[in-house]
Amino acid sequence: MEDEFYRIKRLPPYVIAEVNAMRHAARQAGRDIIDLGMGNPDLPPPAHVIEKLCEVAQKEDAHGYSASSGIPGIRRAQANYYGRRFNVDLDPETEVVMTMGSKEGLASLATAITAPGDVVLAPNPSYPIHTFGFIIAGATIRSVPTTPDERYWESLNRAMAFTVPRPSILIVNYPSNPTAETVDLAFYERLVAWAKENKVWILSDLAYSELYFDGNPTRSILEVPGAKDVAVEFTSMSKTFSMAGWRVGFAVGNPKLIAALKRVKSYLDYGAFTPIQAAACAALNGPQDIVEKNRNLYQKRRDVMVEAFGRAGWDIPSPKASMFAWAPLPPALKEMGSLEFSKQLLTHAEVAVAPGVGYGEDGEGFVRIAMVENEQRLRQAARNIKRYLVSMGVNTPAA
Repeated sequence: MEDEFYRIKRLPPYVIAEVNAMRHAARQAGRDIIDLGMGNPDLPPPAHVIEKLCEVAQKEDAHGYSASSGIPGIRRAQANYYGRRFNVDLDPETEVVMTMGSKEGLASLATAITAPGDVVLAPNPSYPIHTFGFIIAGATIRSVPTTPDERYWESLNRAMAFTVPRPSILIVNYPSNPTAETVDLAFYERLVAWAKENKVWILSDLAYSELYFDGNPTRSILEVPGAKDVAVEFTSMSKTFSMAGWRVGFAVGNPKLIAALKRVKSYLDYGAFTPIQAAACAALNGPQDIVEKNRNLYQKRRDVMVEAFGRAGWDIPSPKASMFAWAPLPPALKEMGSLEFSKQLLTHAEVAVAPGVGYGEDGEGFVRIAMVENEQRLRQAARNIKRYLVSMGVNTPAA
């Protein structure tokens, strides 16, 4: 009998878990850790959404199995959202399916459409499910850059020319987790044309659709005419409505891919708890002021963090979207590597961040900072970091 199972052998140790374990141990020891590691929203959902959850949960007939693809009302609500936000028409019956967050949706679609040996193009660095969802399904990953410049297109074309078998799926994620990079509609237009020419499915992860800054709304690939011929897109209510633990997401777009996802999901689960689905409908159909309120709050946190960390001696590029900053290590400490730097910050500055190498080898030299603490705590983190940098002999700006 082998020591390890086939799929487990294909999964490396989760690097970020090492820092998470250290953070947990430090907190157990009574240390006040400022946790900027996990993208876990610290804000509550809207009050009317919680009220709807409680109201429906009181009903005696609300506790049975639910449809795995989502109740009709929530699929209509998501279609209406795409109509309002992106001017995209979706058929709630054939082009929308509810998922347990975008993460489960991607993993289930990977199970549905990939066979052992298939080649999938995925960004590096990227959120782990973009690669490991397909590795678990038996696929092989070929990395492409995350930064959407000309090197990206060269990498795509090289992959199609020299990979056997030819890649059949491309993952895109903008605003990017972890890098917070964004794209415009021209990028998606070029991408759809490329996918049609090369007969490649596009899976777009738009989990951070509403966390954009400086008045520049994110775009959807489905805004491109004909995009539904080759693409599906995943969204999530986790960040938009601060409902991360509720596990509500959607896949929308190409009917063939949606049908495949529905079929696999029908074998795997019975769908989210009906009161949660009803409450999610209330979020999508109800007042949207919470969305702008959250967006403005994260933008203020971004500005405070960039300014305070800069004064502490650590220059961080200002993210255009998402709830993350993708921060290069201070030049004087670059040789330390992202994992060791993250451990040092946790131990000596009591600040938790996520090592960039946990998102792929091209993430080395960076850490991901989640803006999930209030402005006061972000300023405290900057003071702690400044003390650490001074102790390491790093020159910091005068106070």
